[in-house]
Amino acid sequence: MGYKTTDGLMRHLRDTGIDISGSTQKQLLINTGYFHGYKGYRFFGNTNRKLPFSSYKEVYATIQYDSELKALMYGKIMFIETAVKNIALEAILKETNSEEIQNMFDRVISSYRNAPSTATIDQRKKYQASKLNLQKSIQSSLANAYRKNNPKITHFYNNTGYSGVPLWALFEIMTMGDFGYLLSCLTYSARDRISKQLGLNLSCDTDRQLVYKYIYALKELRNAIAHNAVVFDTRFQSMDPGPAMKRCLENTIHLPYVNFKTIGDYVVLMCYYLKLLHVSKTEIKAFIRSFEKIINNYRSTVSPAVSSVVIHPDLSMRMIILKNFI
Repeated sequence: MGYKTTDGLMRHLRDTGIDISGSTQKQLLINTGYFHGYKGYRFFGNTNRKLPFSSYKEVYATIQYDSELKALMYGKIMFIETAVKNIALEAILKETNSEEIQNMFDRVISSYRNAPSTATIDQRKKYQASKLNLQKSIQSSLANAYRKNNPKITHFYNNTGYSGVPLWALFEIMTMGDFGYLLSCLTYSARDRISKQLGLNLSCDTDRQLVYKYIYALKELRNAIAHNAVVFDTRFQSMDPGPAMKRCLENTIHLPYVNFKTIGDYVVLMCYYLKLLHVSKTEIKAFIRSFEKIINNYRSTVSPAVSSVVIHPDLSMRMIILKNFI
């Protein structure tokens, strides 16, 4: 089968029940792309759950809705990433009393040698394997930064007065995923220190795993935004949010449930972090209001059949609870 021209794609859409015509909508189809735009946005969550679009106007409104969500969230996620990195860095420096990367590995990274006394042989081996993987990924990050002439790293390697890259410079070049992995490799006492410094609700986090699991959750959203992937239906989510991740937010914010299956739950998580990081109530509430405005604008531009699938029925009630918490 040959490829279709834009006119051919418009005819194909009309044949499948999507009203599209005129030069304006043709240009919108060209700009957003048939495959990235229509194919990417015609379903919710998975391909079996098709959105009941009747016009290209609704398809385009959904693409716009997704773009506005990404624009709203990106700056806040970057802020959270930077702030949590700084808090973790300070805690690790205090725990090791050193800014050398090797001292971090020796003193606060879990390994066969420093595993809890209750750890089995297999658990000790797992700690050691994770430590070696972390060392490999950090060396790879440093080599990559050096190869790309990143001044934050070349400054230390190209200077005979320095013996190595300090921990704080490593944190400057770490991706959010690498940062989450480093947090997961820390000893219990280091994760405990960071968790308490952040002010996480630890009543349901006996293993101190929230500190890295929440970063993993935000990393998936951040990467989807950065690569212009679809976010409005949380299809970017690959990790299974465990009971502690849900219970912490439910108990702290007084929500009836949290499952990370809707974009609203990611707004909840981000607001929880913004509050922990002492961002003003005014700023957090303005963020929530902007989110609500995007939701309401979208609801007014598509049919109730579409909006009832895309917008969770109890979203308004959840945002009221969230604002009360703030």
